[in-house]
Amino acid sequence: MSGEKITLLYSDEVNEYDFGEGHPFRGHRFKIFFKFLDKTLHKNTDFEIIPCSPVEDKDLLLICSEEYIKYVKNFYELAYQGKINYLTALGSNFISIDNIPGQNCGNIEKAARVIVGQMKKACDLIMEGTFKKIVSIGGGLHHAKPSFGEGFCVYNDIAFAAKYLIEKYSLRKILILDTDAHGGNGTMEYFYEDSRVLFIDIHQDPKTIYPGTGFTWQIGEGAGKGFTINCPLPIGACWDSYEYVFQNLIFPITEEFMPEIIIRYGGTDPHWNDTLAHLGLTIADFRKIGEFTQQISHFSKGKVIDAIASGYNEKIIGPGWLALISGLYAIPFHIEEPENFQKNRDIDTFEATKTMVRKLKENLKNFWKSLK
Repeated sequence: MSGEKITLLYSDEVNEYDFGEGHPFRGHRFKIFFKFLDKTLHKNTDFEIIPCSPVEDKDLLLICSEEYIKYVKNFYELAYQGKINYLTALGSNFISIDNIPGQNCGNIEKAARVIVGQMKKACDLIMEGTFKKIVSIGGGLHHAKPSFGEGFCVYNDIAFAAKYLIEKYSLRKILILDTDAHGGNGTMEYFYEDSRVLFIDIHQDPKTIYPGTGFTWQIGEGAGKGFTINCPLPIGACWDSYEYVFQNLIFPITEEFMPEIIIRYGGTDPHWNDTLAHLGLTIADFRKIGEFTQQISHFSKGKVIDAIASGYNEKIIGPGWLALISGLYAIPFHIEEPENFQKNRDIDTFEATKTMVRKLKENLKNFWKSLK
């Protein structure tokens, strides 16, 4: 392989982010990725892995209430020990039912602290000038809120990164680009009234998928009005829809905003054969998302933090995650689609996407000159 060496932030403790038997989010997904990576590229020559430490309570207080931190730390420790009380958990005001682990779960809360620690390290390494771009494997827990964990997410590492960059490095223009198939309701909530963070989220139509938020009319409030941009795609949307959104919304708005750094996250759940979502991307399309992220990073002087964790078809995790990374790093090699492509491109979904973009432009035209 030629080109820039890939820098990955990852520690073995992240494998413990495992909700146990019967749950869609299992810790071995990370082993699947690294097995594929080791088979495809050469460690230390093509890529390097930097381990990170878990954050402390004082760090988590930047994004979470003290009561929430205390509760989930105790709850997941009991779950790890096999002492979970499911009735008590179901009555909790701090976690949703999909965040309740099954049997033989990992040490979830500790792993979540490591994932936030990776984001903290990523911010420091980039702002100190050590790297231009960096990838956090296991990051992108975008459903978590200040006092509520849901959608398999305990601590929102993306929200932490943005708040940390604002607090420590005084950044005032941060672009968060969410390409996960599910709307990033937690991240959106954190910055809904904040003009320092431009949140662009491209996802499946929330009328058809969890968490049921991320509509075109949700554009922020107060000082943040116009700085939340939701791009809901119809079921089955393929690359033509994604490309249209990038070309007509993401590229012009990013150029106008001129971010100081870009935080992109999302894994492979937009794949045509994912088990929890119903979009239409291929492995080659994930590479294009990485390439487009690299292109818009010209507006942020090349500074990108990438985070990857999602995707629920295990055959797609290895090639799909690496395709995202190879696009971001402009690595010139082809990754095969591991399954026979059976998704037919539908002109109706493309027309629905164009209609959605027209609505968004109408909603946002008073906030962005490039959309008038």
